[in-house]
Amino acid sequence: MATLATFFKRSDALMIAARSSVVRAESDPFRLRAMPNDDIYFFSKSIDNSRVVRQQDPSAKGECWSAVGAAAVLLMLGASIIAPHVGSILAGYKLQALKQEQQSLVDQKRELEVREAALLSPVRLNDLAKLRNLTNPASDQIIHLDNQAREGSFARVETPAAAGAGSAR
Repeated sequence: MATLATFFKRSDALMIAARSSVVRAESDPFRLRAMPNDDIYFFSKSIDNSRVVRQQDPSAKGECWSAVGAAAVLLMLGASIIAPHVGSILAGYKLQALKQEQQSLVDQKRELEVREAALLSPVRLNDLAKLRNLTNPASDQIIHLDNQAREGSFARVETPAAAGAGSAR
């Protein structure tokens, strides 16, 4: 029996070899070889679960609330870690804005000082006096308060009699 089985195997092998040599000679040389498991077909059966009703899980509600609580705790922890950093960044922005404002105010002050110096210059004041026909006071029109301050009188009071006597001089 062993020889008979060997005979059948050998004859099957010869027949397969003869068939494959014929197939190879007739096949297209540009044809790709078959993919592995190309001869297997999968059948997809549609399942209708519309009549199935889902049963409530009593522990699911508690698990949901504990997950929400854990997420809230993590959110608060993350916010408390990030808040000081964000605060320092915002303080830095505010500091820079204040420095820029200070610099602009210093520049404005400088411009105003230059304008004030130009307005109060003696040359400009003399030109304005000439335009308005102002002249230097005469020597008898000048009153020096240094002598009056020593005597204790700061203002000069003129009476009509003193005014007439002053003109008689």
